[in-house]
Amino acid sequence: MTQMMLTAVYMKVREGYIAFVEELPGANTQGETLSEARENLKEAVSMVLTANREISERSLEGAEVIREVLHLPAA
Repeated sequence: MTQMMLTAVYMKVREGYIAFVEELPGANTQGETLSEARENLKEAVSMVLTANREISERSLEGAEVIREVLHLPAA
């Protein structure tokens, strides 16, 4: 199965690490350790995608739309 690849960026700061995904605005977080920042980033990505889906569904309510799975080739 092909997976979409995103770029996670981790920056060391005094308090630990900040993290974000280059391709997904709004997916950012922090953690005291790199491991914690990685786990938090996975959760942040999930939350952003869920919120975007809910916003989209509300804005399309009552409209005739076609939904389909979008398959992206691995880069």
